[in-house]
Amino acid sequence: MRLIINRNTLDRLNTGMKNAEQEYRQPDTGTASDYCDAATARNRPPKIGQRGRDGAILKLDGCVPIKRQEKDLEAESQSMEAGDLLVAYLEQIGVEFVFGVPGGAIEPLYNALARSARRGGPRPVVARHETGAAFMADGYARETGRIGVCCATSGPGATNLITGVACAYENEIPLLVITAQPSLHLLGRGAMQESAGMGGIDTVAMFRTCTHYNAMISHSDQLERQLTNALLSAYRPTPGPVHLSIPVDVMRSLMKSGPTFNLAHLLQPPFAVDDASVRELQAQLAQAQRVVVLIGSGCGEPIDLVIELVERMGAVFVVTPDAKGFISPRHPSYLGVFGFAGHASATEAMKDKSVGLILAIGTDIGEFTSNGWSDLLLNDRLVHIDSCEAHLTRSPMARLHVRGSIRLVLERVLRTLRREGMREIAAGEKRRFRKISVDDPFRSASPGASIKPQYLMRELGWRSPPDTRFLVDTGSSIAWAIHHLGMHDHRPSAGGWMRVTMNFAPMGWAIGGAVGTALANRAVPVVCITGDGSLLMNGQEMTVALAEKLSVLFVILNDSALGMVKHGQRLVGAEQIGVDLPPVDFRLLAESMGIPGHVIRSAEDFESLDLDAILRRPGPTVLDVRVDKEEVPPMGLRIKILGALG
Repeated sequence: MRLIINRNTLDRLNTGMKNAEQEYRQPDTGTASDYCDAATARNRPPKIGQRGRDGAILKLDGCVPIKRQEKDLEAESQSMEAGDLLVAYLEQIGVEFVFGVPGGAIEPLYNALARSARRGGPRPVVARHETGAAFMADGYARETGRIGVCCATSGPGATNLITGVACAYENEIPLLVITAQPSLHLLGRGAMQESAGMGGIDTVAMFRTCTHYNAMISHSDQLERQLTNALLSAYRPTPGPVHLSIPVDVMRSLMKSGPTFNLAHLLQPPFAVDDASVRELQAQLAQAQRVVVLIGSGCGEPIDLVIELVERMGAVFVVTPDAKGFISPRHPSYLGVFGFAGHASATEAMKDKSVGLILAIGTDIGEFTSNGWSDLLLNDRLVHIDSCEAHLTRSPMARLHVRGSIRLVLERVLRTLRREGMREIAAGEKRRFRKISVDDPFRSASPGASIKPQYLMRELGWRSPPDTRFLVDTGSSIAWAIHHLGMHDHRPSAGGWMRVTMNFAPMGWAIGGAVGTALANRAVPVVCITGDGSLLMNGQEMTVALAEKLSVLFVILNDSALGMVKHGQRLVGAEQIGVDLPPVDFRLLAESMGIPGHVIRSAEDFESLDLDAILRRPGPTVLDVRVDKEEVPPMGLRIKILGALG
């Protein structure tokens, strides 16, 4: 008889035939007719033909055990490619989308995603540029709390991902990054887009400093273990990206059926808490007369407990720029943003000499989040609470570090406070705190004049539904939003109603991030606030929102300039150079993509918009807002840090 099999099955049969005589001497329940002569099997090696997807087809002449043939055929029917196994793990942990751009070397993964999509599993979302794919995965992770997944082919596909991956690394967003390589036997021979470091470009090395786990898989047997290690590393000890580079032939390898491990169980967060430091924190709180709480980006999930702590202590609170979206700006104890583009009232609260304790919760103490490493925060009044050891290393002057899950730490502290009841603030204290108010953002625009960014932020926030997600881009946009964007009401979410990127801060992040956010949650409106400079870098990703019918409003602050750079140069008396952009009608650009757009030149134009209808529309909309070019964003801290003003 003649049986057509693939290479993996041939390897198994070769191994079996080498020991055929010994195997046939083993006791067996089969009859003599179930087997042919063992000597015939030993003396007739497989013959190799020339057909098949992988190259030569392998044909086996000769007798092998019929029962073993049946077992091999059964195993063959249940096998899956390595790409299918990878996708099965993604489905196991609740991932719905893989963001990327297809290519030759990454094709097996896309084949697996096509099979997955047909049965309702994870599916691909095609970005227009790999950087946009990473930004989309970032936005998806922030909205869902699950890992974001992005992929790219070898060489330039992989290098294009790096900016988005580095952004996620600095902002502690968990991503699984999958890149491809040419087949193993071609490495080092100058294959197209080879990037494994064998005498040329090494993309694995490039990802080393912006990932928590980074490896190239050189054999299919490594895939499951390396994938498991990577996914676990994406959450512990600090969330962030992980990277696997997989050659195309490894991705095509046949694997056994189904995942071996239950990663959904393994990915549960750790629950360690430093009990001794919690007891010391309780003692400090019992002695403190006045407390200011600084809420950081790590407070999204436990924000309910943070606010309860504030209220039970009779404290006031300020927020870092990346935590503004967790709280209601209307809360009576809120005194504004402390940090980049922040408020004078927040600074005054930190200056108050009568404040005996400053609780900094879940913040990395970076430039933007510490008001430029201000002594108002970094002093011996500080108690720093965080689950990340790296954050705590930036506050060595603190009187106390409390390590552990923020939710668990606060639950233990609140047990005591709940027994004691709410701490009352004296009437005089209430009046004193009322005098400290957030800077007034309500600057009106004169009729027909260019719309003020301050006015735009106020109206955009007030007129949007309470479940709106705002993603704000780097540049003047982020400064205006941090200082002026607010909402009448908001519905709490772990990702917050306003989302920004700190530290690495690439332009265009919000455009891709808005697409990922909208895909993660179609039930809420998403607003991307960006600038014309960012849009010209990454605006092509708006077509993904169009293809996916996503309700995303792209608000473009159009001043025909790299606005923050322009105003920075003016503030320091530098040469005015390299900041002008050509006038662009982004409405026409959007319409050329099939996206409706509006040009907003004045407050009256904005007020005439049916914003509710726009945010309910099943598809993107563009607002080209011609903002007042002479309005200087609140960027003094950045200028100071750069050393230009002192």
